[in-house]
Amino acid sequence: MNSNLPTTAIATFTEVVQLIQTAKQQAFKAVNTTLLGLYWQIGAIISKKLESAEWGNGVVEQLAQHVAHHQPGLRGFTRSNLFRMSQFYNTYRDDKSLQEMALQLPWTHNLIIMGQAKRQEEREFYLRLATREQWGKRELERQFKSALFERTVLNPLKVAPLVRQMHPQADNVFKDAYMLEFLGLPDDHSEADLHRGLLHKLKNFLAELGRDFCFIGSEFPLQVGGRDFALDLLFFHRGLNCLVAIELKVGRFEPEYLGKLEFYLEALDRDVKKRHENPAIGVEFYLEALDRDVKKRHENPAIGVLLCASKDDEIVEYALSRSLSPALIAEYQTCLPDKKLLQDKLHEFYGQLPSETDAS
Repeated sequence: MNSNLPTTAIATFTEVVQLIQTAKQQAFKAVNTTLLGLYWQIGAIISKKLESAEWGNGVVEQLAQHVAHHQPGLRGFTRSNLFRMSQFYNTYRDDKSLQEMALQLPWTHNLIIMGQAKRQEEREFYLRLATREQWGKRELERQFKSALFERTVLNPLKVAPLVRQMHPQADNVFKDAYMLEFLGLPDDHSEADLHRGLLHKLKNFLAELGRDFCFIGSEFPLQVGGRDFALDLLFFHRGLNCLVAIELKVGRFEPEYLGKLEFYLEALDRDVKKRHENPAIGVEFYLEALDRDVKKRHENPAIGVLLCASKDDEIVEYALSRSLSPALIAEYQTCLPDKKLLQDKLHEFYGQLPSETDAS
């Protein structure tokens, strides 16, 4: 690129590239919406024909052959895919809200959810999260492998009362346990190993935390009363509009850990958080978008997360019940859980026996 170009020209070039990128994203989204709408309509036709016994399964095979003959080279309309379209329609036909979410996701995402979710609550759970977090195919498959739905239902988040008072949506942001299997840590890892691994795999960690988390710093310096302190990890959450402090512990949770975290939160609120923001400064194209859509006029009080290798839920409950700081205790796990064991526990939770579908 010509470095002699004036700043105004570079800014204009950047604007053009951004417009192209935005148009490509919108075009992809429009194509996906049209394609999913087509699959929905075809699925509705097949489903109704089969339900009325006007067609047998063999007719679907004939339909696939007919499409292949009249649309040579067109992919995706095989017998198996036509039946998947019928399944797609039958799965969401009676729930308008789930239908709308499903139509926002790529076809591969819908196939994963239909193929792996065992009950409607689970389908809704993954549809909402995949849409909100904008998971790719691999991340969606990873969340199924980590049994996120089962873990969320069986182990609800435990937070200090002030967290829900200040942030009612916190339950949708934080987790009771975070899967860090991507770090490849040995069983006898140290706190330094954990810290270093999270920084090395920061992109993976941000995906596990959630889309609205923004990394600020590691060993973030805090100075109080002439002494220096270092907070393990500091993030900002755009949805909650607050700093999120994460302290790492490689052992089990101990009640005394909470006092140090509360101390850090007080220091963040007094000395670090922003009271307001000035208008954004930078390339002209980005200014308006940043000022309208991204920046926050003020920050809410910071939230603290103690990320421990293990915890006793009763001790956590006692420790948090009278806490005057917005804090929560979560576990980290370095190996994927036994999903079948969690599914069996979930069946007990719902008071049901495994269905034939589950058993398969």
